[in-house]
Amino acid sequence: MAQPEYLRIAADLRRRISPGGEFGPGDQIPTIPELCAEYGVSEAPVRSALRLLTNEGLVEARARAGTRVRPRPAIHRMAADRYRSTPGTKATPYTRDQGIGWSEYRLDKRFERVQADTELAALFECEVGERLLARHFVFYDNDEPTQMSTSYVRWSDVAGTPVADPIHEPWPGGTRAQLGSLGIRVTTITESFTAGMPSELEAATLRIGAGVPVLRYTRRHIADSGRVVEVAHPIVRRGDTTIVDFRIELDD
Repeated sequence: MAQPEYLRIAADLRRRISPGGEFGPGDQIPTIPELCAEYGVSEAPVRSALRLLTNEGLVEARARAGTRVRPRPAIHRMAADRYRSTPGTKATPYTRDQGIGWSEYRLDKRFERVQADTELAALFECEVGERLLARHFVFYDNDEPTQMSTSYVRWSDVAGTPVADPIHEPWPGGTRAQLGSLGIRVTTITESFTAGMPSELEAATLRIGAGVPVLRYTRRHIADSGRVVEVAHPIVRRGDTTIVDFRIELDD
């Protein structure tokens, strides 16, 4: 079966705007009439091809400026040791992932009290209905949203403490330092990863096209007593610019 015209056009334009291609970040690509003439087609397949590339986050249409190649976002590596604390610094796992300083970091936040549903109860290893504090975050690197998450802590641990007040966010040192201020010593952190296409909310919040995949993961902070004291479910990042690094030491 012959490939639809718009897919053929999209594939060729994707090649032309790839690294080292004909068009670089910020360059204007030919107009719709020019593309129609170049590919020998009507406007409909050209518009469909451009819509596809827009959803993939590769191009963007600007009023009175035509369609331009979007700047390529930086690649960020998430190292396995990013949760290790660094004495005397404000650094958090997020700022380490992004390679930014405290002044380049901004956080949108919204707190609410909730009860653990079946899924959260399983993650916390607690009873359904246990009271939790849900902290909804959007993380910004120099005003660019790059991560979103909902972090839950047990209300019995944080009630009446600075951790329950959003005015103290972002917290130097991150969640592990927060819990440490409550006398809770975290000794284990687990993460579970999945990937998929973004929801409408995720695409809008992270300012990405609907065709850009996202990486979702669930994190748990576990105290030295074995009790789960925090669950972030999910943490969401754009998947095409995130590399997760693992280092595994073998004894044999």
